[in-house]
Amino acid sequence: MNAPLTVPTQPDSSYTAASITVLSGLEAVRRNPGMYIGSTGIDGLHHLVYELVDNAIDESRAGFCSQITVTLTEDGSCTVEDNGRGIPVELHPTEKLPACQVVLTRLHAGGKFAKTAYQYTAGLHGVGLSCLNALSAELTLDIRRDGGHYRQLYGAGLALNDLKSLGTTTATGTRITFRPDPAIFAADLHFSYQTLAGRLRELAFLHPRLLIKIVDLRNGRHDDFQYSSGLSGYLEYLRGEARPLHPKPINLSWHGPDYELEIGLLWTTGYNSHLVSFVNSINTGAGGTHVDGLKTALTRTINTCAEEQQMLHTDNGERISSFDILEGLVGVVSVQMAAPQFEGQTKTRITNPELTKHVDEVVGGQLLKILHSDPKLTRQVVGRSLAANRSRMAARRAGERIALHHFGDGIDKEIYQKQFGVRSKNWHQSAAWIANDELLAEHARHLQLKNSPLLLDVCCGSGVVGAAFGNRVGKKIGLDITPEMLAMARTRLDQVIQGTVYQIPIPDESVDLVVNREVLHLLPGPEKPVSEIHRVLKPGGQFIVGQILPYGPADSAWMYRIFKKKQPLIYNMFLEEDFRELLLGAGFIDLTMTEYRLWESIDVWIDTHETTSLHRHEIRELFHNAPREVREIHPFEILPSGEIRDCWRWCVFSVRKPS
Repeated sequence: MNAPLTVPTQPDSSYTAASITVLSGLEAVRRNPGMYIGSTGIDGLHHLVYELVDNAIDESRAGFCSQITVTLTEDGSCTVEDNGRGIPVELHPTEKLPACQVVLTRLHAGGKFAKTAYQYTAGLHGVGLSCLNALSAELTLDIRRDGGHYRQLYGAGLALNDLKSLGTTTATGTRITFRPDPAIFAADLHFSYQTLAGRLRELAFLHPRLLIKIVDLRNGRHDDFQYSSGLSGYLEYLRGEARPLHPKPINLSWHGPDYELEIGLLWTTGYNSHLVSFVNSINTGAGGTHVDGLKTALTRTINTCAEEQQMLHTDNGERISSFDILEGLVGVVSVQMAAPQFEGQTKTRITNPELTKHVDEVVGGQLLKILHSDPKLTRQVVGRSLAANRSRMAARRAGERIALHHFGDGIDKEIYQKQFGVRSKNWHQSAAWIANDELLAEHARHLQLKNSPLLLDVCCGSGVVGAAFGNRVGKKIGLDITPEMLAMARTRLDQVIQGTVYQIPIPDESVDLVVNREVLHLLPGPEKPVSEIHRVLKPGGQFIVGQILPYGPADSAWMYRIFKKKQPLIYNMFLEEDFRELLLGAGFIDLTMTEYRLWESIDVWIDTHETTSLHRHEIRELFHNAPREVREIHPFEILPSGEIRDCWRWCVFSVRKPS
């Protein structure tokens, strides 16, 4: 039989009933402020201001507030004032204290739980003002309501005196001045004007005609934010200098008993996306189920339109991802709802599961109707997303790469002839690398063959690469498909023939050396041209090829976009390992590589006949808006004059056909 359970009177550890601490009042907030405001750093400091402003916004949405003013003072305090109804001052029916005192000294007390005062609110959890009081060394509350002016002092979570009447007034509203407690927040923390002004600006856009002011008495700076254009104006502000793809934003909205939804979408020619979201005017910076619903709807709708317009290559399973659709998109999602479920008191993410389906249905239905009614807009938006998708896919590793166009058994030679016929008009001026002596010499330095080898310069252009080998080789033959290029090459090479690298019109094993530069990235299915080069080389023959390559995976898709806008025929942006695999996979051996970095003026590089003025502008935008990960590995500079200079990474490879 088991022995009865006994409780020792002298436990081995010090963990006893006396160890259990019960925190009364707002002491729990002071002990663990991070649980309520996220942190005691700069974000937590600003969160105190946001709680006050959110309360004023609730008054505005209810129709009782038209102006909010935030003032920063030299002693480190902050004042938030509104002209709403003012917090109630009459005695609370159960607490027997002024209602305002209950709000500032009791957790989970406020007018946000019952829906008689507010339908949609930002301060759901009822801890905003009480937390503010708990974390303030000093707090002064001024209320103007029902013809009276009232004041009460607080600090460290306590009421320091009784509510006092200061006389009569015709004004209404609430004014709270607080100084963060230095025992909670580091003394070197100070309110950031820029951060607070950014938040107030977005609130002004979300609430048209509401006037929001910020005044900084520390340096005299001030701003007034008031807009009548709503989300359309907000989108224009967010897009900055990025060029809009379509002239007017796409606005979607829905109003129901439990939800209100407003969405604005504007695609630009820029590289980055900027999607901001709100629930009850709170910036949900970490997204949530409302953003998930938007992305789902955008992905489905854009792909549906692409399929209807037969823009997708369904034979290889092409589908546009949400990542591609978001590229260049400026968007605002604003939800008003009665019972939001936030992830934590700082409310940076919404978790209501029903929002995903609701937003998906509203956006999908309305956007599809808009696109069906506007074929031009459909081509712009779907084409933009499809181009982003194909850019990303073209920059992937060779084994994962997909074809970007249908070519059947070959390519359309007339496209290449026409394009390079146009380029021939300023061929040597169109890029610094074309006639750069050091780069040409870098190709020639790879030559290992003796006894005047027979050279074939494939896709020879003006023939400068083949000519760079001088008297170290024997006869120099050029191959190209463009009549204008053939004419230029004849001034430098011994013989020039017209033909395509996909079917080189030369017998098997008939040349000793093949050279090529900056061509294979233009060709779909580059494995075929490389195998042709392998075919015409004699056993032991050498292939020397130069190619601009990205510095790494981080800048490959970015470079592809730049090159695509400069040269519409580009199809691949090889990584170094891709290019090595391409050469070795064709049967070549003894691969060596040297690297040569060449600075180039982008303004000169894009000043070509095939680069439109729009594409020139977009190329410059890509440099100005280059993501941080690109800037970390890819050297370029934007000079005070506005000129852009890029450092191309040239890689020159040498391989040999087995003997």
